Amino acid sequence: MLSSQSYVNISFFQPAFFLMIGIPGLEAIHGWISIPFSCMYTAALTGNCLILLAVRRTPSLHQPMYYFLSMLALTDVGLTLSTMPTTLAVLWFDHRLIAFNACLVQMFFLHSFSVVESSVLLAMSFDRFVAISNPLHYAAVLTNNVIIRIGLAVVARATFSLFPLPFLLKRLNFCPNKILLSHSFCFHPDIMRRACADITINICYGLFVVVSTGGIDSLLIILSYTLILCTVLGLASPRERIRALNTCVSHILAVFVFFIPGITMSMIHRFGRHLPHIVHALVAYVYLMVPPVLNPIIYSVKSKPIREAMLRVLRGKGQG
Repeated sequence: MLSSQSYVNISFFQPAFFLMIGIPGLEAIHGWISIPFSCMYTAALTGNCLILLAVRRTPSLHQPMYYFLSMLALTDVGLTLSTMPTTLAVLWFDHRLIAFNACLVQMFFLHSFSVVESSVLLAMSFDRFVAISNPLHYAAVLTNNVIIRIGLAVVARATFSLFPLPFLLKRLNFCPNKILLSHSFCFHPDIMRRACADITINICYGLFVVVSTGGIDSLLIILSYTLILCTVLGLASPRERIRALNTCVSHILAVFVFFIPGITMSMIHRFGRHLPHIVHALVAYVYLMVPPVLNPIIYSVKSKPIREAMLRVLRGKGQG
């Protein structure tokens, strides 16, 4: 480690690597902690891959609702793979070093998949709105071409929103004695606070990305369900109302599972710096690991066609 006298005259410094941390204060039992983490990563990858295979192999599931579910499952696989290598390396082998550029790449994909997930959940709310408010024209509105365009727009939005972040970080002058991160992965607010420079632009752009993606998406999802509720209340039969709302339960749960930890983590990073480091770490792990684990469970429990298709995949049967 460089002493303060030895780096006073350095005009610009970028670390060759950062030092990651697992769960602060619990380093002695990282080996034991790695067991539930490994189980959660396995469950996330297995469950979401099962959904992808089930939709692909079941012709009856080749519908807009299940195409969007496949997008969600693919995003959860990407989000899981973004953090799994470094997290398990820290917990299993105490391998805590990550190269500066590799850290920026991981940060880009981690945040990109988060933005994609938010966008997909918004698209799924639009799907539910069309299905309930205009069921006769559902297939005509959400054609395969429209779904492909929505998917491309989701990826483009995430890419263009997050593309400037690595370059905004690379322009910063970092402190040689501040290379210890707060997580076992690279997170934008965490990296920028390791700089010995003015990070106002980074803070403003980060806030812009959060508001223009998750913020707008959450408001539009609320608007969609307000319109859905108005439509449902206009139905004459109570049985039809319950049936219509039941088709939304899985999506509503997925929205809560994703947005509540995300909002909590954003608030803690901005206003909860006085909180213990372990709180920051645990909230971040909940945000990144719980949605990919729970989404397949939610949809397999609440959706009979998905559950039966997943069971057929497990039994080795092709179509249904």
